[in-house]
Order: sequence, then C-alpha cells, then structure tokens
Amino acid sequence: MNIKPLAISFSILALSACASQPQVQPAPPPPPPVVEAPAVIEEAPAPVMQEPIVEEQILPQLPSPGSLEDFILSSGGDTRVYFDYDQYSLTDTAIATLRAQSSWLKSYSDVNILVEGNADERGTREYNLALGARRAASVSSFLVSQGVSPTQITALSWGKERPIDARSNEDGWARNRNSNTKLMMEGEYLEFKN
Repeated sequence: MNIKPLAISFSILALSACASQPQVQPAPPPPPPVVEAPAVIEEAPAPVMQEPIVEEQILPQLPSPGSLEDFILSSGGDTRVYFDYDQYSLTDTAIATLRAQSSWLKSYSDVNILVEGNADERGTREYNLALGARRAASVSSFLVSQGVSPTQITALSWGKERPIDARSNEDGWARNRNSNTKLMMEGEYLEFKN
C-alpha cells in the first residue's frame, strides 16, 4: 500500500477537523415596533386682555375767550386784510376774514376796535392818506353790515406812513396795501405782530 496517498488523505481529514466552523451570528433583533405616542393637544392659552395703552396727549392750550389771541385764531391767523393796487374794494379773501372778525366781535360786543387803513409807498402823502381812509371805511362798513355795532369801531388812515414791509418791490408793496384791525383792551389797542 501506498502510504503517501493515505497520509495525504489523513492530513486533509485532520485539517478539516481542525478548521474552525464559521460562526453563525444571531440575526439582529427586530427593530422595536413603532408606537405612536398619543397626540397631545395643547390648548392655546386664552388671550390676555390688555388694557389699551393710552398715551397722554398734551392738548394745545386754547387762548382765553375774548383775548387778542382768541380774536386772531378766530380770524384765521391774521388781523389784516389786503387790497389790490390803488383799490379799496374788498377781495374774496378779505371778505372771508372780515366775516370771521365780525362773528367774533358780535360775541364780544364790549370790545372796541381800531381799523387802520394803509397804503404802499407809491403816490403822494395826501393821496395815500385818502386811500388808506377809504380802505378803513370799506372794512368798517362791511363789519357794520355783518351786525357789528358802529360804536365798537374807530377808523383811521396811516397812508404810507407805517409800512409793515420795507422792501420797495411788488411783494413789499402788496403787503403794505392793507387794513389792520386792533382790539382795544384795558385802555390800549393791542396789535398782532405779523
């Protein structure tokens, strides 16, 4: 017999007996079942009722009734009415201002006024004094026609002697062609500086 084939067979058999067996890994555990958590319904908190924020408002202080400031406010911010060149007829703007003045004067019948007629620098002194007088008379007549007592009104003319605008141009002359209403209070005439 041949020992060689037998030795080879025996060696193969021995090697196969010594060979490690493949390790069988256990199957991974199945994933845990997905359990849905019960839905949690959060109730929204009831809205908090806040007191409205009230900002402290500072109201403008109104002028004292019957004061010069009250007269100015009632007259639309100006005590003057303006005239066209070489005219003493009232414009629509002048009429609106004088209506407001007459309304105030009827409410304060114990207040007297001075109506001053003025002219621009063009023309002679005499001509402008006469034109200023016609402007003052025009304003006075309108106020009386609106119910103001004639005893409340004194009219005078300054002509070109008291300009409110020193410019010798059309803008300055237009401002100087005016009639100004002053209030008599506590023995003196009060004037609005504009």
